[in-house]
Amino acid sequence: MRIILLGPPGAGKGTQAENIIQALNIPHVSTGNMLREAIEEGSPLGIEAKKVMDKGALVSDDIIVGLVVERLKKPDCSNGVLFDGFPRTIPQAQALDDANIGIDLIIEIQLDDENIIERMSGRRVHISSGRNYHVKFNPPKREGFDDLTGEELIQRDDDKREVVEERLVVYRNQTEPLISFYKAKQTNNDLDYLTVDGSGSVESISQFILNFFRNK
Repeated sequence: MRIILLGPPGAGKGTQAENIIQALNIPHVSTGNMLREAIEEGSPLGIEAKKVMDKGALVSDDIIVGLVVERLKKPDCSNGVLFDGFPRTIPQAQALDDANIGIDLIIEIQLDDENIIERMSGRRVHISSGRNYHVKFNPPKREGFDDLTGEELIQRDDDKREVVEERLVVYRNQTEPLISFYKAKQTNNDLDYLTVDGSGSVESISQFILNFFRNK
C-alpha cells in the first residue's frame, strides 16, 4: 500500500506516520532522506541533485520524482511506502501520475489554523535533552524551566507565532490544493481517501487510523 499523509504543519503528521509504519511494516520515505541517501550512494540522480543543492537552488521535480522511482525499487518498499513531505504541489503530484507511480491511500489530518498556532507557539524545549513541554497542555513544574535540571527552556524559532503563520500561508497556497486533486481521484474510485480530525488526542487519532487498516 502506497500512502500519502496530508495536513498542515503542526497537525501531528510525524507522530501518526511513526504509528502507521510500525503497524504496516513499511518504510517512511521523505524527500530529505531520499536526497541524502542518493548523494551518499553517488547515484547519477544523487550527483545531479548535489550540484543543484551546492548552488543553493531547489532540486527540480524531475529529479525528485526520479529519486522516488529509484527508492520504490528497493526491497523494503515491496509491501508499500508512506510518503512524507511529497508531493507538496500539484505539479509534483502530476509528475507522480506521469511516472505511473500509483497511490492507494490519502490520509488527510485536518486542523484549523488557530489550533495549530496554539499548539506550535506554546511549545518549549530543553535544548540539551530535547525534552518538550507546552505552556498549556504540558507545562513544566516551574514556568520556563526544565523539570529535571532546572535549566531554562527555549522557544524554537520555527515555533514562533509569526513563523508558524508564514508556514501556514505557504501550506494553504502550495500544498492544500492537493486535497482537491486527490479527492477528484477518489470520485473515480482510483484510491481511498481517509479524513481525520486532528483535534483529538494522539491515541484516539492513531486508533481511528489503525481501525481503518483493520477493516480493509
